[in-house]
Amino acid sequence: MRPLIHLTAPSGWINDPHAITVRDGVHHLFHQYVPDSLVHDPACRWGHAVSPDLMHWEHRPVAIEPGDGDDGIWTGSLAQADDGPVILYTSVRSADYGMGRVRRAVPVDDRWDQWVKEEIVAQAPEDLDLIAYRDPFVMREKDGWRFFIGAGSRDGHAMALTYTSRNLHEWTYDGVTAERATTQTEPVWTGRLWECPQFVDVDGIWAMISSVWDDDVLHYAAYGLGRYDGGRFSATSWGRLSHGNSYYAPSVFRDAEGRPSLMFWMREVMDAEQGWAGCLSVPHRLVATDDGRLGTILHPQIRRRFGPGDPSDAARRPVLLSWRPSNGSVLHLGEGARLNRHGKVLTLRLGSGAPRSMPFRGGAVEVLLDGPALEVFSAGDVLGSPIPPVDGVGVEGGRLTASAYEGGEYE
Repeated sequence: MRPLIHLTAPSGWINDPHAITVRDGVHHLFHQYVPDSLVHDPACRWGHAVSPDLMHWEHRPVAIEPGDGDDGIWTGSLAQADDGPVILYTSVRSADYGMGRVRRAVPVDDRWDQWVKEEIVAQAPEDLDLIAYRDPFVMREKDGWRFFIGAGSRDGHAMALTYTSRNLHEWTYDGVTAERATTQTEPVWTGRLWECPQFVDVDGIWAMISSVWDDDVLHYAAYGLGRYDGGRFSATSWGRLSHGNSYYAPSVFRDAEGRPSLMFWMREVMDAEQGWAGCLSVPHRLVATDDGRLGTILHPQIRRRFGPGDPSDAARRPVLLSWRPSNGSVLHLGEGARLNRHGKVLTLRLGSGAPRSMPFRGGAVEVLLDGPALEVFSAGDVLGSPIPPVDGVGVEGGRLTASAYEGGEYE
């Protein structure tokens, strides 16, 4: 069963979303893509999809392919300049995939289907002893443009570096925006490299969002909250944004109303027999919680498409469950999965596999089921996971209500 409202590749492998942009009422989404593989291949390219509503996606032609000096087209972002859009992407070479370069691309058609590569605009600073350098994130500032890029130093510091430009062609290195040692583990460990570092104002509070990498192991998404000024970020608190083993590489964007939002890559969701691997989460809204955390909630655009339903609908269309668990209660999700609440912890168990947990801070727990994709929202915390398609839902303790997707059914 293929998810209905989570984006999957037509065939092959999909990972990081990026450069999500609203243009003339249409959402453009780009993503890492390997058409003929069920596992990651460094020779990624940029897939492209469009949607009027962040749920119904139309796949467009591949936007940028390897070649012309690029052995792989890795993560980047898009700037909507006055004279047209510009993509900044990570160009990698097989000699050292970890150390990318930043290259420009511009569209040759109004549909953004075809892009032509231009010059390399930035490479790793020579005065830093780096083991990794990739994933530019560009944003406009009052006097021009700025991008941030993830880096990891040989002595164990995760870093975000920054560059400035007035024209998106000539870029000047402007130093280290933020860094944190891998030896710092409280209140959360943030790894040896920040992949996909992004900076965003959420309800008047600046956040840095990154993905935690160490020795080619991908962990989870983390954040820092603090003060941003002139290319420098000083964190006053750190936290974990995602839970479970699935979410990684979130991409921040502003929705059609200008609200800070994001989408994750969801690992492990796949159907090898049907020839696809990986999907993207539904859109989330970023929020600053009352207790001083950065959190995500289900995007209102998704919620609006759910109406009257019951748990049994999960076998034929996406379902949104609202569960108010009492201590010790269990939510059964088909025969192969269950969600338990014990005190201040929610634990997802999938058969005999290792449990996946997230905090429980009270209130309703929302569970989005979409075929083999599961997303759990609870007081700003979020957990993503693959799940065996659910043919029935049961509950032991607590109150459960359900709504069902009104936009179609599984084929």
